[in-house]
Amino acid sequence: MGNIRKVTRTVNGKSYTYFEARYTEGFHPGTGKQIQRSISGKTQKEVAQKLKVALATLDEGTYVAPTKKTLGEWLDIWTEQYLGGVKGSTSAAYRASIRTHIKPNLGAVKLEELETHLIQQFYNSLTRKTKNKPAVSPKTVKNIHGILHKALKQAVANGYMKSNPTENCVLPRIEKKELMPLDDEETKLFLKAIKGHRFELLFTVTLFTGLREGEALGLTWDRIDFKRGSILINRQLQKEKKAGGEFRLVSLKNDRPRRITPAPWVMQLLKDRKLQQYEHMERAGEDWSNPLNLVFTNELGGNLIPQTVVRHFKEIVTSIGRPDARFHDLRHSYAVASIRSGDDIKTVQGNLGHATAAFTLDVYGHVTDQMREASSMRMQAYIQDIMDQVHQ
Repeated sequence: MGNIRKVTRTVNGKSYTYFEARYTEGFHPGTGKQIQRSISGKTQKEVAQKLKVALATLDEGTYVAPTKKTLGEWLDIWTEQYLGGVKGSTSAAYRASIRTHIKPNLGAVKLEELETHLIQQFYNSLTRKTKNKPAVSPKTVKNIHGILHKALKQAVANGYMKSNPTENCVLPRIEKKELMPLDDEETKLFLKAIKGHRFELLFTVTLFTGLREGEALGLTWDRIDFKRGSILINRQLQKEKKAGGEFRLVSLKNDRPRRITPAPWVMQLLKDRKLQQYEHMERAGEDWSNPLNLVFTNELGGNLIPQTVVRHFKEIVTSIGRPDARFHDLRHSYAVASIRSGDDIKTVQGNLGHATAAFTLDVYGHVTDQMREASSMRMQAYIQDIMDQVHQ
């Protein structure tokens, strides 16, 4: 049971009056002493209602002990103690979003006062441009929501909250970006433009394997099986997200290793690359150092810098009239070419490393629509030919 009393306190010479209720939450498992909790409010009626709810949840077994932790304090604990299972880059991204977006807006709010509408207002404010800040993209809002959802899910599991207030939030719609793969004519122009370029083999292999940028730059010789004609893709090159961070080989974005079997012509390109690297090694002499055993390196064996590779790529695609093309569009170009050449979606999914065939279809469904239309027209021509013979 609980009781309500009127309390008057004086702070800095000014008196404040409020109502307070105290109730017994239970007993400490170690000492056996009663655990006393208090509820306060401006009016007796307000406190009585809060007390009624607290006592009812105690009877029902759904009681959650109140916590004075703010969201900011909990996020500090969460990032420090509950992110052991994520990659370093993911942890760094979480911390950056918390520091930049979540804490400045919601950090001072107590966990027990964090409600769905408050979080919804926060999400909505992120998408509005003001004089002091630009609007963030719907995808960024989704990422922030994912972080907050995970953190509060753990808070619920720890007994700090009754439920997760992010569950019923409505996220802004993410508009799909139109894919801009190179078509057949642009592919020919691209291959002509990179002829003799220092990154010719890198660009060509990427175009005909669908590797992501980090996967191509992180490809190592021990992952290439020339006898079987296959490549194991299970690592990517990534720079540590900290001042002075080094480039390291880390697991894939989705932790889904895959083995691909490129066209024999592509495997020959990799053999050519091996010979090219031997020449670089001989010229560099003692200055040669390739500690990561990378396939694509500079003339001294060091890893290639992504920004440098992308800059050269942009110069080339601009020269062929496609300044809008991104390095990632080489991957899209490979996928579209695979589907058009007759590969089934399941095979394309496996080669690209997508989690499901449904995702591959969602991304490249327009290509299969075009193929269905072409199939329809071929069937129309076939039917017309048959009917013409029947009516002769």
